[in-house]
Order: sequence, then C-alpha cells, then structure tokens
Amino acid sequence: MSRGFRLLWASYAVSAYGSGLGFGALPLLAVLVLHAPPAQVSLLSAVGPAVGALLAVPLGPWVEYRRKRPVMIAMDVARFAAMMTIPIAYALGRLSFAQLLVVSAAVAAAKIAFNAASGAYLKSLVRPDELLVANARFESTLWSSIAVGPPLGGAAIGVFGPVTTVVADALSYLLSALGIVAIGSRGEAPRRTGAGRMRAGELLDGWRHILTHPGLRALFANQMLVGGLIMATEPLLAVLLLRQLGFPPWQFGLAFAVPCLGGLVGSRLAGRVVARYGRNRIIRIVGALRAVWLIGLAFVGPGLAGLATVMAVEFAIIISMSLYNPVLATYRLEQTPPERVARTLSAWSISSGVSIAACTALGGLLADLAGPRAAIAVAGLLIIASPLLLPRRLERDGAPVTSMTTMAR
Repeated sequence: MSRGFRLLWASYAVSAYGSGLGFGALPLLAVLVLHAPPAQVSLLSAVGPAVGALLAVPLGPWVEYRRKRPVMIAMDVARFAAMMTIPIAYALGRLSFAQLLVVSAAVAAAKIAFNAASGAYLKSLVRPDELLVANARFESTLWSSIAVGPPLGGAAIGVFGPVTTVVADALSYLLSALGIVAIGSRGEAPRRTGAGRMRAGELLDGWRHILTHPGLRALFANQMLVGGLIMATEPLLAVLLLRQLGFPPWQFGLAFAVPCLGGLVGSRLAGRVVARYGRNRIIRIVGALRAVWLIGLAFVGPGLAGLATVMAVEFAIIISMSLYNPVLATYRLEQTPPERVARTLSAWSISSGVSIAACTALGGLLADLAGPRAAIAVAGLLIIASPLLLPRRLERDGAPVTSMTTMAR
C-alpha cells in the first residue's frame, strides 16, 4: 500500500484509539456526574446524532466539490475544539446536560463530513483491487481500538476523574489532523459543471443514487434497521449495568472491550472469505448472523455470570459485523461514481444518524415505561426480522445489478 494510505491509516488509528478511550464518555458523564435518568441518557444518544445529521445535510454537496484533505483536517480540528469545551466547563463547575447535547450534535455533524471526505479520498488514493484490503484494515483498527480503549478509559476515569477520556478523545482528533497534513497535497478539487452556487437538487443526489440502485437500496434499508436497533441498546445497557446491576465503570468497559477481539478476527478474514465464498453469500449469511444475538442482552444478570453473558453476546455480534462491514463498504464505493462518493456517503451517514436517533429515543421512552431490560428485549426481537431486507443477489463477478429482476433471479 502507498505511503499516502499508510499515513491516512495511521491518522485513523490515532483518532480511533482516542475514541476508544472515550467510548460512551458523554452518556457516562450524564449518568455519573449529572445523575441523568434513563430517558435523558437516551435523549443524549438520540438528539445529538439527529441534530448533527440535519446540520450535515448541506455538507455532502459542499464536500463533493472541494479538496478532501483540507475538509478532513478542518473536521478534525472542529471536533477537537468541541470536545475540549467539556473539561473546561467541568473544571469551572458549569457542565450541563444542554452542553453535552450541543457537543454531541457538533461532533456528529463533523464526523459525517469527515467520513464523506475520507471515503472519497480513499477511493482516489488506492487501486480498486486494494479497496477491500484498505477497508478491512480500517475495520480491524476500529475493533482493536475498542478492545484496548474502554478498559483503559474506565481505569483512567477511576483514577483521574470522569473527563479524562474526553480530553484524550479531543487530543486524538488534533493528532489525526496533523497526520493528514503530513500526507501532502494530492489531486485537485472536482470541477463543478453547473452554476457556482449549490443547487437544491444536489442535497438529495446521494439518496437518489442509493434509492435508484437496487443493491444499495436493499443494503441501505437493512443497515438502517440493524444499526439503529443495535446502537439503541447502548445507553439502555449503560443504565442496566451501571445503575440497576451495580457494575463498576471498569467492568462496564471490560464488557465491551474483550469482545472486540472478535472484530480483529472478522476483519482480518474478510478478504479471504470473500475470495473463497463470494460476496453474495457473505452478505446474505453474515448479514443475517448480525441480527440473531442481540436478544441475549435482555438476560444479563449481576456478577460474573452477567459480565460473561454481555461478553459472549457482544463477541458474536462484533465478529459478524467486522466481517460484514468491509464487504459492504467496498461494494458501496465500487457501485458509486467518483463524482458522487461524498454525497452518497454523506446521505448514508445522515440516514444512519437519524435511524439511530429514532430508535434510541423510542428505546428510552420504552425504558421509562417498562425498564431498560424490556426495551432491550424489544430491540432484540425486532432485529430478527432485518435479514428479510437483504438482497438475494448483488451481482455476478463484479457486474453491477441494474434491475430488480436481476436481483430476484
């Protein structure tokens, strides 16, 4: 792989490990510092991504027609600045739930813009036959960061205080920006073929491409449901483990860190498994396997047995996701024209944020009425139906699907 990719990968690794240290930092602050009830914890996880997604709607076309490196650097710096307001407010005794909401929204919007720019930049940086390898390396780095970060973050919180991991996460964005600067200038901004001012129709171009492409449309619908339901359980599980079952923060971090070793296994196997069994089979089988484990979190109990249950369920989910995600990401890039990559990735991320926000908000309301365990059980039952949305066939030997008839054969 090229030097440019290695530097991009290193920048991603620094940011990912910082976010791993800060895993669940804002919900943890809401629970441990502000003593927020379950509905507010879910609101924090829902409103932030939702508002961030709305703010990011015009960013897709804006990113599309600009050089990607400066956009990525600017978004990293913006996330650093937003996150650093939290420890400052905490030190002054002025931290509030409203500030957590604002920071969550700002970080979510910047993340969407960064991901849109980095996806387009990656497609221009590596050869087409290297895309799956590159995406698998990013996926492997993500899960390794979550394996290492949360237990270290939980220990750091116990020793140095609740905002320690927020500072580490903020600094990781700054270091990521410096790494991207080191790549050097590559390529020019795409030329706008129309008027100088952004057209209203361009705001929807990403969704238009997804919804008119049979393979992407089916995978999009499936991903919105699966991602929304899985992420909706995160704040509910935090309340269940930390408050109702009395898990200390280090055990809470450990419960999510150890299973992430499965992410290393799945992502490392992605290239070989696709080469042996084909993309269609992996999408269908592994895509279905992601959905069958979540219900197990509803049966978590106290003590070591409960900790083991969380680890086993999360391990099964993560090994499936880490094998599936690079295949999906590669297919999405392959099926998207270069001039639409940023808008398509932006539309996908915005929709994902809205889906997660809606599912999380509904989960929080249900948890207030029936308790977090019941809300987790409902999410586990609903997600079992998600494999019905997966396409039967994407393509043969790299030929893109062009109609619903082809997909149904």
